[in-house]
Amino acid sequence: MNPSKIIHIDMDAFYASVEQRDNPEYRGKPVAVGGSKIRGVVAAASYEARKYGIHSAMPSRTAYRKCPDIIFVKPRFDVYSGVSRHVMSIFRDYTDLVEPLSLDEAYLDVTRNKLRFSSAVIIAREIRARIKAETGLTASAGISYNKFLAKIASGMNKPDGMTIISEEEAIDFLEKLPIQKFYGIGKVTAEKMKSIGIMNGADLKKKTEIELVHLFGKSGKYYYHAVRGRDNRKVSTDRIRKSLGAERTFDTDYSDTEALTLQLGMISRVVATRLDKKNFKGRTLTVKIKYFDFEIHTRSKTFKDYILDQQDILDKSMDLLFSPKLEKPVRLLGITVSKSDKQPEIEDTNQITLQL
Repeated sequence: MNPSKIIHIDMDAFYASVEQRDNPEYRGKPVAVGGSKIRGVVAAASYEARKYGIHSAMPSRTAYRKCPDIIFVKPRFDVYSGVSRHVMSIFRDYTDLVEPLSLDEAYLDVTRNKLRFSSAVIIAREIRARIKAETGLTASAGISYNKFLAKIASGMNKPDGMTIISEEEAIDFLEKLPIQKFYGIGKVTAEKMKSIGIMNGADLKKKTEIELVHLFGKSGKYYYHAVRGRDNRKVSTDRIRKSLGAERTFDTDYSDTEALTLQLGMISRVVATRLDKKNFKGRTLTVKIKYFDFEIHTRSKTFKDYILDQQDILDKSMDLLFSPKLEKPVRLLGITVSKSDKQPEIEDTNQITLQL
């Protein structure tokens, strides 16, 4: 059986690159989308900003300290969504098997493609050329025989690069790969692995599946197969959204109930509008609290019935926010509605700090 041909396309510094494209005065300069010099969080950073160690999710104040010349730009999600739709339409000229992960990245299965090209490399090269010609933006591509390897490959030669990991090269590549470069292994897990001597893929491969499950729970099974180049997940065209939410960073830190309730009201209105627009239903509500010292807490509850409207969201959010009592002044609040009883990750591109 011939191996699958999977491409992962990732737009380069997407939000920041759109801003530099549309504002020539920003080109070649460090740009951060989101936040301000004093408040907020960086949603995206241009490559010029990244040279100073600035990255997404970094507090704006930290970014400004690292680079006093950085330009803060308010996000324009309507523009980013429009560009994303254009890019996704390019993908679908080649295959209907497209799985968007966010506005700026997607998997494509081109094993059988509309143009009957035998080479995934030719398809990826042509797609990247079309993106550049039609949008003025660059994208990087990873090509391999499964999603796990294609995802890793797309990040190997950024920006505007392309990396191929063949079936013959995969095992050697993975054994040499630093453990923090493995897709699905975050910073905390990487540190835990390093503390027990797992520095790269070769070290990880020495552990049995039982050992890895004992150390890392069900994720251990994933790590066991991943380091052996195995990933049977298909490119899914009906990827199901699991959560919807919004959050807001305040201009000043709040402690009093009245002010926090007012902010919750504004956030709940945005969330309710998004739920209605997407016809999304969920039973789990999570409130995210970031204190003035950047310590983050989440409070979550699953209900018997679907969460209905703004008032329902607000009432349930207030119950979670004020019980137990808040410990310190608050700089950010977020509300997320999700389908499952699993606490959602608030890192979705649709949950970037709102400028309300």
